[in-house]
Amino acid sequence: MNWQRELKKKLKLNFKGNCRFGESLSGHTTFRIGGRCSVWCEPKDLEDLKFILRYRRSKDAPLFIIGEGSNTLIKDRGFRGIVVHLDSPYFKKIEFKDRYILAGSGVRLEKLIQSALEKNLGGMEFLAGIPGSLGGALMMNAGIAERSQNQNLKFKSIGDLVESITVMNYNGNIRNLDKDDSKFGYRTSNLSKYIVLSAVLRLRKEEKERISEETKRFLKYRKDTQDLQYPSLGCIFRNPKGESAGRLIEACGLKGKRIGDAQISSKHANFIVNTKDAKAGDVLKLMRIIQREVYRKFRISLKPEIRII
Repeated sequence: MNWQRELKKKLKLNFKGNCRFGESLSGHTTFRIGGRCSVWCEPKDLEDLKFILRYRRSKDAPLFIIGEGSNTLIKDRGFRGIVVHLDSPYFKKIEFKDRYILAGSGVRLEKLIQSALEKNLGGMEFLAGIPGSLGGALMMNAGIAERSQNQNLKFKSIGDLVESITVMNYNGNIRNLDKDDSKFGYRTSNLSKYIVLSAVLRLRKEEKERISEETKRFLKYRKDTQDLQYPSLGCIFRNPKGESAGRLIEACGLKGKRIGDAQISSKHANFIVNTKDAKAGDVLKLMRIIQREVYRKFRISLKPEIRII
């Protein structure tokens, strides 16, 4: 008996959440691209999550955690393993205490900003328009890079707000990381070896009108500068230090280049968009072309901002 068939039997006896076999992953990413996974699991609570981790460990089965899929490219062959999505109410709790918000990793950023607004708490407005969950945002230290009046890039990221993070390692052990234990960099963190369960963010008291205005400003900024017409994963490559990946790609004359239904956006060169029915293979080919041409022209090696499964 292979491990999938055995797991199917065990899940009926030991798992309270939702579980599906052969689930298409294309509907679980903002790119709308990707093959099927062996098992799709939505744990109801911590015990469910620990059960999946124990089973996975006993069979050495591949596993990854997915949030809203806003920075994950799933290959066309899919994923022969277990995909865990923390989407139950247990992982979407939100609580407030003074100027702090405690939220589960499954809470969408849009919901988080709106909930804080209702309590007159600001500080997260720069996350408006990012179609992700709190857990994913913390993993990649999501944020925004704006050009100041003197044209210097100014970064804001969610790591700046972190007071503490509750995580679980892949052995099922829970740990609380304070802000000194949590290391954040440009689109990186030291959280990759953990499963994020929840976080406490430090906000500030603001008038609702001010929070709403700032939220609208960031939404407009993204609408004006990013290609939101087609499914995408947002920026594909990290900005090199002191430089813009989009500017480098555009300078190579690559805007609008396409392979199949995958296209380098004609609006924002660091976006690859799915114009209809793009394949992951086409996206990867475009990424390789971008990296080759940027290195040839500028001697700069672009590194992906997205994760590739």
